[in-house]
Amino acid sequence: TMDTGNLEQSATVDDLVDVCIQAFDDTGTLKDSSMVRMFLMMHPWYLPSTDLAKKLVQKSQDESCTVDLRTKICHLVKYWIAEFPVEFNLNPRLAEQIKDLRELLNTEGNERQSQLIDVESVPSYKWKRQVTQRVPSVSKKRKMSLLFDHLDASELAEHLTYLEYKSFSKILFQDYHSFVMHGCTVDNPILERFITLFNSVSQWIQLMVLSKPTAPQRAAVISHFIRVAQVGQTHSLTFNILVELVTSCGNYSQYRRRFTECSGFRFPILGVHLKDLIAVHVALPDWANSEKTCVNLTKTQQLYSILQELALVQTTPPNLEANTDLLNLLTVSLDQYHTEEEIYQMSLQREPRSSKPLNSNTAPSPAPTSSVIDEWATSVKPKADPAIINKHIEKMVDSVFKNFDTDGDGYISREEFEIIRNNFPYLSKFGELDTNQDGKISREEMIEYFMKASSLLNCKMGFIHTFSETTYVKPTFCEHCAGFIWGFYKQGYKCKACGVNCHKACRSQLAVECRKRTKSISHETPPSLQARSYSFPLPSNAPANLQSSGSSHDMAKI
Repeated sequence: TMDTGNLEQSATVDDLVDVCIQAFDDTGTLKDSSMVRMFLMMHPWYLPSTDLAKKLVQKSQDESCTVDLRTKICHLVKYWIAEFPVEFNLNPRLAEQIKDLRELLNTEGNERQSQLIDVESVPSYKWKRQVTQRVPSVSKKRKMSLLFDHLDASELAEHLTYLEYKSFSKILFQDYHSFVMHGCTVDNPILERFITLFNSVSQWIQLMVLSKPTAPQRAAVISHFIRVAQVGQTHSLTFNILVELVTSCGNYSQYRRRFTECSGFRFPILGVHLKDLIAVHVALPDWANSEKTCVNLTKTQQLYSILQELALVQTTPPNLEANTDLLNLLTVSLDQYHTEEEIYQMSLQREPRSSKPLNSNTAPSPAPTSSVIDEWATSVKPKADPAIINKHIEKMVDSVFKNFDTDGDGYISREEFEIIRNNFPYLSKFGELDTNQDGKISREEMIEYFMKASSLLNCKMGFIHTFSETTYVKPTFCEHCAGFIWGFYKQGYKCKACGVNCHKACRSQLAVECRKRTKSISHETPPSLQARSYSFPLPSNAPANLQSSGSSHDMAKI
């Protein structure tokens, strides 16, 4: 028997299977369920379920297999069926393998053991695979006020919670696994429907606010929705608390702390947890050795802890009785026909950017200041302020060095320069940038080159993008840091010309040349390993390209 204490870092699949079998005694009592449960949940990461079943069948039929060992194998299969029945319902081939094992045991006269493994009693989980059908509305002009005016805040909060919980409860391990493997929700309708519902709530609230013609009325709507999410104190203070709770600052530290402290029913901001899954998957290899024979248990345990936390949410439903009629009405209201651009235009009609409030004692809020990259993209003329141009070029050059100075010596070598030229077609030959001819390009030399180039090109260099705020329904990656772009509304920025996507904070650092593309690169291309950053330290044996990516930085904003 292998001691589980030796399994801290890595183990072969066969060793893990043996440990799980030996975790049971002859009577079927499980001494320690933690390792067994983790292995049974996480094994699809490195071993298909049908292959695991095949291993167990072969072990039970081996000549050296004792009666005690065969009984323990049957107890493990029984536990597998009891704890993860959905796997046997949705995987007919796996169910057939267990039925064949049962028949084999019966044929050999081992009825007592065969009775332990019964997949016939597994219920159907097909309802979990059905996406809620959207009810088509007779008219786009719904009576949204019917819900809003006749429900008190707590009742509305309860029914929104109920809808989201029901949708969340349909998400299975297989959906999370598929999402991590693809990096998006391709062929994953259950997860995609939940994300859409999550965003629909945000859209509905926006439309409710915009449906009111006057500023005081719109303020009253906002106050009502604050009461829906009430956590105490006055409305403005509560609003600030809620904003602080969902801000991405410090890798969602406030949210993580509050979520961990909650007991009983709690509901996750799923985007944060999906980002964590992707980060762990990209940072750590599945296998601990190049032969791919030893499972990396560090990765398995980190993924398992995230997935287990999400699975536990499904086992603790909200303590409320929902009104079916209200749920139906709310479902229809949430199914909006408005695009993000339409909602944005509606907001401009209500409160034009240039207008100033009349008869108001309070000073108008200052307009948001444009970043340097915005000024470049929209208003820089051939005679632009050299100081502004210089400031942007310095930022851009810093980004170039951060991304392409792979050995971190503070200079760009010939090899590194060739990689950069793929992103900046305007760059001249290496020798023209290397003005002192020392075989390497310094920051100063590159800044000097771009300053000259900017005047020659009338400030229309290829790295200038025409960004506009964009709302993403599906998971999208930032081209600069390769992190997720998630949030509630207008989370990121997309270049109108080339379709490149990035975080607000990453716009001024984007060192990718603007090229007109036939389609947007968001969602279709997986994140590059080199540019991703993590909120946890990487192991010492991590690949060099990950070690140099800035592992101490916060994970990208959602």
